Amino acid sequence: MKKYLSLIKFSHTIFAMPFAIIGFFIAQEHNENLQIDWTIFILIILCMIFARSAAMGFNRYIDRDIDRANPRTNTTREIPNGEIKPKHALLFIIINCTLFIITTLLINTLCFILSPIALIIILGYSYTKRFSALCHLILGLSLSLSPIGAYIALNNTIHTTPLLFALVVFFWVSGFDIIYSLQDEKFDKLHKLYSIPVMFGKKVSLKISKLLHYSCILSLVFIGYYDEIFNYYYWIGASIFSTLLLYQHTLISENNLKRINIAFFTTNGIASIILGIFIVLNILL
Repeated sequence: MKKYLSLIKFSHTIFAMPFAIIGFFIAQEHNENLQIDWTIFILIILCMIFARSAAMGFNRYIDRDIDRANPRTNTTREIPNGEIKPKHALLFIIINCTLFIITTLLINTLCFILSPIALIIILGYSYTKRFSALCHLILGLSLSLSPIGAYIALNNTIHTTPLLFALVVFFWVSGFDIIYSLQDEKFDKLHKLYSIPVMFGKKVSLKISKLLHYSCILSLVFIGYYDEIFNYYYWIGASIFSTLLLYQHTLISENNLKRINIAFFTTNGIASIILGIFIVLNILL
């Protein structure tokens, strides 16, 4: 179990999970139902776990030869170093995809109908760096489904606010994935893999990442004015989230990537959790 949790980097679930919870509680507020449906809430959490486990496992399975050739990953990732066999990883992926679809069926018909589309998007991301530098944006699109899916799960319909939060996630994730990919620029270029750093270099890539994060912040500001359900709790959470987004850009430069893990994992994880907490407080209080 420990090896498989490491394979899918289970701790990184904190990136998208708060936005699924945000989508659920916004749906709860729009529904004007005082009784929280905790069954749906738990099913949403399970969907997030199964979908992300399938996506991350598939990424590791598809990239196993690339990871084996990469000095940064050949000893630390479970398939290249032999801790998990490829066929077992594939079985793990199939199980999680199946559980995801079953769970959506338990939620409502619309979620079930849309579940294959969601899987195609989140699994398809793993192929994109083989042919497009826009791979970072596809990852952003994959994670942006979380607030939309959670809203549909409770209200069986869609609304503009979760779509706007999907835009927040899209800009946020795309931006920090560009930062993360900086450390593989030389390797990707050598092996003819595509990324923003390979196409534009470190300096321009950092500027593009910053631009995406500015867009994320502007989207948060727009949401705060657009939907009347938000109060000062929202603005506190959005302010802290935005500050941490900008802070991560002070940690690294084109000539210094030593603190990239702090910028990528720690800062973004904390930012996501804090925003989620304050929006839930906004709704409940």
